[in-house]
Amino acid sequence: MSFSKFLIDLAFLLDNSPRYKKIKLFFWNLLNNDDYKYKKYFDIFMIFLIISSVIILIEEVTTPISKILYYYDVYVVTGVFLVEYILRFWVYNDIHKIILDEYEESLFLDKKFDTKKVIKQIVKSKLEYIFSPLAIIDLLAILPSYRELRILRVFILFRVFKLLRYSHNLTHFFQVIATKKIELYTLFMLMAFVILVSGISLYVFEDRINPNINSLFDAFYWALVTISTVGFGDITPVTHEGRSITMIIILIGVGMISFATSIIVSAFSEQLEQVRNNRVRHTIRKLTDFYIICGYTNMAQLFIKRLEAEKQPFIVIDQDKKIVESLLLEGKLAVAEDATKKSAFKNIDFDKVKAVLLLTNSDMHNIYIALNVRSFSKKVYLLSRTIDNNSYKKLKLAGVDEVISPYLTSGYFASLILEQPIALQAINDILTARKNALCDQIEVTEGSFLENKPIRDIEVNRFKILILGVVRFHPEKKIKYLQSEFIFNPQEDFVLRANDVLVIMGYSISISSFKSYIIESSLKHV
Repeated sequence: MSFSKFLIDLAFLLDNSPRYKKIKLFFWNLLNNDDYKYKKYFDIFMIFLIISSVIILIEEVTTPISKILYYYDVYVVTGVFLVEYILRFWVYNDIHKIILDEYEESLFLDKKFDTKKVIKQIVKSKLEYIFSPLAIIDLLAILPSYRELRILRVFILFRVFKLLRYSHNLTHFFQVIATKKIELYTLFMLMAFVILVSGISLYVFEDRINPNINSLFDAFYWALVTISTVGFGDITPVTHEGRSITMIIILIGVGMISFATSIIVSAFSEQLEQVRNNRVRHTIRKLTDFYIICGYTNMAQLFIKRLEAEKQPFIVIDQDKKIVESLLLEGKLAVAEDATKKSAFKNIDFDKVKAVLLLTNSDMHNIYIALNVRSFSKKVYLLSRTIDNNSYKKLKLAGVDEVISPYLTSGYFASLILEQPIALQAINDILTARKNALCDQIEVTEGSFLENKPIRDIEVNRFKILILGVVRFHPEKKIKYLQSEFIFNPQEDFVLRANDVLVIMGYSISISSFKSYIIESSLKHV
């Protein structure tokens, strides 16, 4: 078997191996994916190893360490660092894909498989990782453990640098500073020029006169200390020329420090919104069974008030940055985005979303948001408000499951106030949860305590609740409005089935106790 055939067969074997892909994906997520649930534990573990090893190596400088600490540092810490380096080297890219790409190209162009070209591409891709800054730090962080070569202990500093991988705050700080690298580079070059000129000038004027300046290095040291406005006082000019130079570079130093401070402050000001949005999005990724509210309108505020009362998680998406900032200050999750654009939902897992509420003041805007959401998920529940009744059909065609018209509803309620004011007030109290009275719903899940149980066996009197009705679904029916029916005030012999929804009314404490009873009974039933 030729070496080329061996490479191709191995590449196909790896490409067709689900187990290999699963293992590699696991380690890639563990090492690189900040959203992976186990990564934070891995980061904490690595931070502990780094800090403990640094403490041991520092302690060893002055006093001998015990054998346990020695073996821990040499075998455990170094072993983990070495394995991590190898794993990062492995998951950096897929070698077998490089081989398969060349193989497919050779078949397509009817040419010989170029083994040398493939090996060069593989070596080049791996060298990209080896010579990357973080990979160099990882490699040098292993060296201090080889105590036979004491010079290698200098690289203990790189174990501290290794914290950059695992401390997101440090990473964010350096990313922010990197946005001003041109300004900082200009400042550094100016400072280097001033130090060079002032150091040489002082050396010329003070050499053989000032006993503290014996070399050009001493002059450069004095210039750096002076321009930084630290002023240790160990080197002091004695000539008029030297003192004049000192006064000039002190003034220059104050200006440079002010310039550097303004650069850093402006960098953080420019990146503050992005950093904050990244933190909010990171929090959103951890949510489950949450609501997305598009548009912070009066109706949205009513929904939010109810969701907060029920302790339901939610996020608000609005274009107005001032509104988003005020919501964030109140402790609510909010993102300043245009919900009609893909970027608003690209990092959201819609399998974890309970419903999307389209509550902007524009029907056309709600339609575009609905189309955008449906491009991500066909199943997520969409509820939209409409101002113009003519938009009802358009919203339905856009994929909205339920459309509500606040003006139509308020007009209907206004007409009922004149006819039945007392009854309407009672219903309003229930719907708004006033006086501790409210309506709620309970789903009969498959295999639960309520499944196949008649209404008479539900202890409604014990919990002081009232069963208003049952929603029963018929998914086998093709016409949509026939797929569900509401059975008002069901008879005592009515038997509940899986996926039925009980609509109940009562005091909040009664409903809460009833739900707890169902959960406990279902667990016993299991």
